Amino acid sequence: MPVSELMTAGVQLMLIGMGIVFAFLMVLVATMNGVSRLAKALEGGRPAAPSASGETDEVLVSVISAAIRRYRDSHK
Repeated sequence: MPVSELMTAGVQLMLIGMGIVFAFLMVLVATMNGVSRLAKALEGGRPAAPSASGETDEVLVSVISAAIRRYRDSHK
């Protein structure tokens, strides 16, 4: 088999493989967009984690700060 036929077959195989991968990725993106829209529709506009008041945020920040400080003190 001449080299030119081998090169042509190789290029054809490469293009077919790249086309299959591209098509799969497009189906994957479309599926992810569909699932995202479905999740938003089912959610109904509710916030993910409702906060009772601003005080909860301050407590959370202080707890996280204390944990970071303790971690840094124990890993010096």
